[in-house]
Amino acid sequence: MPEFRDVIPGCQVSVSQPSLAGLQAALAAGTLSSAALTGFYLQRIERLNPALHAVITVNPNAPAEAAASDAARAVDGPRGPLEGIPVLVKDNVQVAGMPTTAGSPALLSAEPGDAFLVWRLRQAGAVIIGKANLSEWANFRSSHSTSGWSTLGGQTANPYALDRSPSGSSSGSAAGVAAGLAPLAIGTETDGSIVSPASACGIVGIKPTNGLVSRRGIVPISPVQDTAGPMATCVADAAALLAVLAAADSEDPVSTAENELAERAGVHPTATSYSHALDPSALEGARLGVWRDGSAAAGPATAAVLDEVVARLRSLGADKIGEPEFAALHYEFKYGINAYLAYVAEFSTAGTLPGTLAELIDFNKRNADLVLSRFGQDIFEESESTSGDLADPAYLALRRDATRLARTAISTPLADHELEAIVALTTNPAGLTDYVLGDHDVFGSSSPAAVAGCPSITVPAGSVSGLPVGVSFFGPRWTEPRLIALAYAFEQATQHRHPPTLPPSIR
Repeated sequence: MPEFRDVIPGCQVSVSQPSLAGLQAALAAGTLSSAALTGFYLQRIERLNPALHAVITVNPNAPAEAAASDAARAVDGPRGPLEGIPVLVKDNVQVAGMPTTAGSPALLSAEPGDAFLVWRLRQAGAVIIGKANLSEWANFRSSHSTSGWSTLGGQTANPYALDRSPSGSSSGSAAGVAAGLAPLAIGTETDGSIVSPASACGIVGIKPTNGLVSRRGIVPISPVQDTAGPMATCVADAAALLAVLAAADSEDPVSTAENELAERAGVHPTATSYSHALDPSALEGARLGVWRDGSAAAGPATAAVLDEVVARLRSLGADKIGEPEFAALHYEFKYGINAYLAYVAEFSTAGTLPGTLAELIDFNKRNADLVLSRFGQDIFEESESTSGDLADPAYLALRRDATRLARTAISTPLADHELEAIVALTTNPAGLTDYVLGDHDVFGSSSPAAVAGCPSITVPAGSVSGLPVGVSFFGPRWTEPRLIALAYAFEQATQHRHPPTLPPSIR
């Protein structure tokens, strides 16, 4: 395996712990060009991706985009905060000139235009270096799926042990950042798909308040819970990327409505850089609640990580949701994927795309040797059996129950104990990749924030047998600045992240 701890040529920035500020300083000084930086990361992808399968497609236009960035900088200075910086985009987010597949050959012939968030990245000067592998259909195809596997991308490996799961569904985004295939990545989450792989791969992930980031141009699961968010090796870089992504989109009704509600409440979610939140003393005097039940199934070694986190936080001054949620998601997926397939059909470059979920199920059956070789599609079939009607009284009752339980789980302890945020272990250390039994998920704490539409951020908090474990901070809607401050203070005080070495196994 190639040496991991490389220094990026032209600057003193380590690829194992890249700094957006450091890269931008080198670009501004002229000791580094975007063309050289992009070429460096393309070479790393070529060297390391055969073992990791974190990148599903390299952007053939990346060198040209980097050259254009250098030219723009030379004439007028940087166009935005990400000028010349390579960004990896999960392959359920549309990028013009590239297929957007969700890991499935069913969508391979379609090349729709940029998602709104990708347009924002381009406006900020970013170079789209490629599309990240993912759990096929964002892990919403089978109840016995294997995270990080897709028909087109193969099995994403965890950089801390190649036989371990990277978790999902933003598997390639997390593994790619952890292994230094790009300094920044975009993930998406419906419930856990940003924070869980970020935790398992030892990086930072932010699941924003639903509506802060536009969903337009993302292959859908749920119009209620879907969101995109930033993934990076440190809180500062994730916060900088979030500032670019955060923008009201007039063509996304949820984004528009939620941002209007926030503005009326005196919150200005898209008018902040988040840089002011990077306060290393933010935990002094903070009132935090610790959610131990979320990780009650953890073993002693993992539980000890939470105990250490709590002790450290103190020294610095500081589960009934799943059933109605999952049932509601079946209705929402059928509704959303039928609409998306109808939309994307006009961008097909060859052949005929499945036009409905029923046709997609049939496509998978006809191509079962390829598409269903690892696991089935029972979630697809259960979703198809619903009405897919978001006015259906049965659906509305499920969604009301899930939202009520989730919001109560967050708001009640915050109010009762005058807390600013809740702290919990994010998920268990990475289990072995297993195509027989599927994922070995012992616990996860993502559901309350995901279902309630609240923000959460996960930060490396320790390790168990060399495998990372993250801690999540989550709180009320639109509290990203405060959560970023708390997470940053914890990160700076603990410095728990250590780079992976891509070992074949943990021994």
